[in-house]
Amino acid sequence: MNHRDLGWLNQPIPRPDNVQAERARQRQANLTKPPGSLGRLEQLAINFCAWQGVDRPWLGRLRTVIFAADHGVVAEGVSAFPQSVTGEMIRNFARGGAAVSVLARDTGAELEVINLGTVEPLETLDAVMDQRIAPGTRNFCQEPAMTAEQLAQALNAGHEAVQRAGDIHMLIGGEMGIGNTSAASAVAAAVLGLSAAELTGPGTGLDAAGVARKAAIIQRGLERHGVSEPLDALRCLGGFELAALVGAYLACGQARLPVLVDGFISSVAALVAVRLRPELRDWLIFSHRSAEPGHARVLEELAAEPLLDLGMCLGEASGAMVAVPLLRTACSLHDNMATFDEAGISGGG
Repeated sequence: MNHRDLGWLNQPIPRPDNVQAERARQRQANLTKPPGSLGRLEQLAINFCAWQGVDRPWLGRLRTVIFAADHGVVAEGVSAFPQSVTGEMIRNFARGGAAVSVLARDTGAELEVINLGTVEPLETLDAVMDQRIAPGTRNFCQEPAMTAEQLAQALNAGHEAVQRAGDIHMLIGGEMGIGNTSAASAVAAAVLGLSAAELTGPGTGLDAAGVARKAAIIQRGLERHGVSEPLDALRCLGGFELAALVGAYLACGQARLPVLVDGFISSVAALVAVRLRPELRDWLIFSHRSAEPGHARVLEELAAEPLLDLGMCLGEASGAMVAVPLLRTACSLHDNMATFDEAGISGGG
């Protein structure tokens, strides 16, 4: 594929099936329970009927894709961890020792890891696809994080990952990259017109002084580039993995495939994608509320109420994976509960 070819970005994103949604609402009203007594599980089941265009939704085949890359802004001292951790964590994914690896096994999800740009090349690793665009982005305090060509490559990597996934029922996107909370905070601040201080948090464990310093560094990047359009913000301030998530989310909407969004960084990617194509919002489920403080502001902008609030902030799709059993429970209840008529119980709708 020509990496400058982003024509697919303009492909239509369909609406969920409103006829099936209404049929699902009617079924929920006739199941053996007081109306609304299963809370948000009821609406989740209705959503899955509309997404899948069926009377009985099923959440069988899941695919989790982790995009990994390094960030030039780490040279400014924004992270409590060294940049070498990105590559080391990719090796951990390959060995099956990371949180997302355990959760993928527990949920039966397929797991794909894509290296988009570690500083140092990695050896060939099982279950890791090497699609390195560059040895990390550039330092956005000094120059744009990536070129237009590199942005296109990263967006296309996300698009291609969805095409490669085949016939799945839901995609879960994840990320890994030391410094990527800085990139995500910068992108969100640019798109939302906020200061860095309003969105910057501890990331991998900075103390209060470290957070203040990180916010000042991000603010320098914001002032240097002065961008607000989504793709400009992504190019000047973002990361390869952030851009790949944007591409993947848009590709999912085009393919009528629901997306389970992880925490802060994944939600920033969702924000950019929805700013580009507002109709994508109908295909997104937000899994959990991250402990990263900027997440609340991004969720507010997306009118999103996450399913879980467990104080998690690990990234790598871990919070999303924890929410998978809830989604399967919602579908199972909708599919397998009896109606009042079937159970011979009086008082149904």
